[in-house]
Amino acid sequence: MQKRPITDWLPITKKEIEQRGWDELDVVLISGDAYVDHPAFGNAVIGRIIESEGFRIGIVPQPNWQDDWRDFKKMGRPKLFFGVSGGCMDPMVNHYTAALRKRSTDAYTPGGVAGFRPDYATSVYCKILKDIYPDVPIIIGGIEASLRRVTHYDYWSDQLMPSILKSSGADLLVYGMGEMPLREILRLLKKGVPFTSLRTIPQTAFLQPKTKELPINKQWETVQLSSYEQCLKDKRAYAANFKHVEQESNKIRANRLTQGIGEDILIINPPYPPMSEAQIDQSFDLPYTRQPHPKYDKRGSIPAYEMIRFSVNMHRGCFGGCSFCTISAHQGKFISSRSEESILKEVEQVTQMPDFKGYISDLGGPSANMYKMKGKVQSICDRCVSPSCIHPVICSNLDTSHKQMTDLYRKVDAHPKVKKAFVGSGIRYDLLVDSYNKNADDSLDEYMEQVVCNHINGRLKVAPEHTSDDTLRMMRKTIVQAFSCVQGQIRFY
Repeated sequence: MQKRPITDWLPITKKEIEQRGWDELDVVLISGDAYVDHPAFGNAVIGRIIESEGFRIGIVPQPNWQDDWRDFKKMGRPKLFFGVSGGCMDPMVNHYTAALRKRSTDAYTPGGVAGFRPDYATSVYCKILKDIYPDVPIIIGGIEASLRRVTHYDYWSDQLMPSILKSSGADLLVYGMGEMPLREILRLLKKGVPFTSLRTIPQTAFLQPKTKELPINKQWETVQLSSYEQCLKDKRAYAANFKHVEQESNKIRANRLTQGIGEDILIINPPYPPMSEAQIDQSFDLPYTRQPHPKYDKRGSIPAYEMIRFSVNMHRGCFGGCSFCTISAHQGKFISSRSEESILKEVEQVTQMPDFKGYISDLGGPSANMYKMKGKVQSICDRCVSPSCIHPVICSNLDTSHKQMTDLYRKVDAHPKVKKAFVGSGIRYDLLVDSYNKNADDSLDEYMEQVVCNHINGRLKVAPEHTSDDTLRMMRKTIVQAFSCVQGQIRFY
């Protein structure tokens, strides 16, 4: 089999930069993950977006932070900024179990070897960069930055921590799915706007002195959160803050949030509206190789890649609103769905992979059966502040038709090179129960038959907490009775 040229991947070494004829880079990305050029890996998505906007981009995956810092220097000083991410998982979740025991593996490292990223990786990387290049701006993003953008409880140290902007020293934070704010940042910088003037871009956060006026945006109202110091003294103040953060992360027209931290004030601009079909297609249709960088060929497979290499993500967002879940704070509750054409195009790409055996591991998303779902009347959704569209009851304004999903599954099944396409993502069975879903139509039974007969490996599994109504209520999940109903419906097939 003929190997792909190394220039099909984004450069991760000085030699690869020189092969492209470049003498400097516009942006350098520092990541806690190995570089896998696949739309499920954040460093690949961000890198490809920067490339698509016409900038020269290089990636430094899993730099050595312990010795001489040569990895942080090898790409040189970027013209615009450093981008920093701890990786697709929070590094502390990546490193430790709930019992605080050190994990022996890292799913985002070749060979699954642990120890290739530090604890609190984003802050560690930023401090090193600021020491070497104090005048180069740093933008942080990814799950670690996104979920630590405001005062947060750190389980591993058992204390409340200030915004990661404070601990890292970064200049700007992009939260959530970063395509839209990143493109706006790049376009403004291309026009010559100074980095220090990037203060009214949606879905970003930054620190500034309290004595300085808030940036002006006449369309935004501002909600002031309890300060970090108040949260340390009063648990109720912290809890009230969390409610505001959750609500403003899940509004179509959200407010700007501010929070005092010592002599500074944290400013969190409201998020962009959910991505349109064209916008999310643009992200997934970038020229990914869908493979790890060849540098890792002799180091062993990357477990996280092996799990998703033959999977296809159909949408983002989840309106379940489960109280334990962070999707609402990162992707939001409104569903952004790819077009059928984009999904089928990716399915075709998967079937062309040299080691494809005919099995797609997952056609799904955060919750598999929410593709194309949205409110029937958008103006009602625009005013909504509920964290969930399906708890304690399914919203009467929610269109729960499963027809478009079922039709798409059938089209994937019809591909001559696909033997079986599994639905590996979680299915919200409460949406499929006629007695619980007042918006039910014939598409629910049709979807269930399609999934049970063609897209599972023999059984559907349910998490153990679904046996306790008290636990489920605390989690904002459906009571056991609804599962009993769906069991009855499945027996028909």
